Amino acid sequence: MARRALNVFSLSFLDVMACGLGATVLFLMIISARVHDRVEAANDELVAAAAALEQQVADAAEKLAAARRRKDAPAVPVASEISRLERLIAELNERTLEQDQTSLAKRDSVEQLKADIQRLEEANARLAESEPRPASGERSRAFVGKGNRQYLTGMRMGGKRVLILVDASTSMLGRTYAQVVGQRALPDARKRAAPKWRQAVDSVDWLTTRIEPGAQFQIYAFSESVQSVVSGSDGQWLDVGEGEGLDRAVASLRKVVPKGGTSLANAFRAARELKPAPDNIFLLTDGLPTQGDSAPAEPEGVAAVKRRAFFDRAVRELPPRVPVNVLLYPMDGDPDAAVLFWTLALRTRGSMMTPSRDWP
Repeated sequence: MARRALNVFSLSFLDVMACGLGATVLFLMIISARVHDRVEAANDELVAAAAALEQQVADAAEKLAAARRRKDAPAVPVASEISRLERLIAELNERTLEQDQTSLAKRDSVEQLKADIQRLEEANARLAESEPRPASGERSRAFVGKGNRQYLTGMRMGGKRVLILVDASTSMLGRTYAQVVGQRALPDARKRAAPKWRQAVDSVDWLTTRIEPGAQFQIYAFSESVQSVVSGSDGQWLDVGEGEGLDRAVASLRKVVPKGGTSLANAFRAARELKPAPDNIFLLTDGLPTQGDSAPAEPEGVAAVKRRAFFDRAVRELPPRVPVNVLLYPMDGDPDAAVLFWTLALRTRGSMMTPSRDWP
């Protein structure tokens, strides 16, 4: 029996090949489907992200347009705005530096003034200790106050020729401008009873008790003009005597009615015209002068710079080498007065104080 010839391309082989090919195709189809799904998912995510970004851009554009409409002005370029802010910062830094330097200068000035005041008080204390003090029984007159008022810290007392200058201008009727306006419309008797003026007169009364027996004195009341409170004694020294001269002068001062502006130049000129010159001056005032030798064209509301100029001119009228002791009854709205009168007291080797409202 003849053998059958061997054929490698038999049906079984073809079946196997066909099955392998089908499996491969199926595997490729499965992979292709999964890749497509992944690509679609990625595309969807990208589309969603792009849409979100577009929405954000649209919102930002809408907000910018609304902001521009609210400002009602064209937008400033960023570069120019930065430059403007840098200039502003530099300007503020310069102003801060200038302010710091000014504050330092003021602080140095205040410290210098305090040191001068301390030296002045120490010198006055030494002078007061070196001067002979009369016993209480040797005083020419007495003053009865509300209690123990025998004190004036650092004030130089005594002298052989004592001049008392009393500011009798309208401002002595009150401590504020409103009080002065209200008081100056009252009768003369009410003006003489004004608390500030009454305190000034009582202060003069107290000062006269410190004048030594055998000394000479003069009391001038000044406003726009100046005159002695003792009629007919202008330019003359008065004798203390047994105290009757002082009593008469103080009684006359109590009859004075404050009125008019303040001419410190006329008061100091009257002091210089006294012969011989005073060896101690007491100045009772409430602030800087409001006029020079004569009344200004606009007496109301004299500017501070003019009042300082009036003060400087008045100081030149003082007799030389005479101490000026200032009793200041400050007026609101006159901040330069204290400094200038302190300077005057320092230069003349006098003293200054602001009495409390219950003194003497």
